[in-house]
Amino acid sequence: MKKISSMADVLDFAIAGESKSAELYMKMATMVENPWMQKTLLALAEEELGHRKKLKAVKTGWSALVREDAGDLGIAETLEDVQPHAHMDYRELVAFAIKKENTSHGLYSRLATIFTEPELQETFEALAREEAEHKRRFELEYESLTS
Repeated sequence: MKKISSMADVLDFAIAGESKSAELYMKMATMVENPWMQKTLLALAEEELGHRKKLKAVKTGWSALVREDAGDLGIAETLEDVQPHAHMDYRELVAFAIKKENTSHGLYSRLATIFTEPELQETFEALAREEAEHKRRFELEYESLTS
């Protein structure tokens, strides 16, 4: 792994992470058989590509991101890890998405604490909140499936 030693390196790392997430969701969309789940996975991929676009804009000096807190239902911590597979059901897909968004939230939260530059702090905090918002949306969906 390349050593991260500059703001550009961190942004490149985050951009690459968003690209990998989008690729994973697209790959999963080709694996699952349910057309509705395929559509859901492709929508997730689009969201990750949107994050990548925002990070690229920050890297070129365009702007920082601003979002509000989403809250947390604490479901991610209670779920077992789910590995993607061709026959996964919707509940497994939602559990997978919760864990993935939780991991991304943690990464961006940690990155926000590393920098002293306000724009980078704000950007990573906003990305962390955006990932938390996605996680909350899936947690609410998971809660409705299990209650």
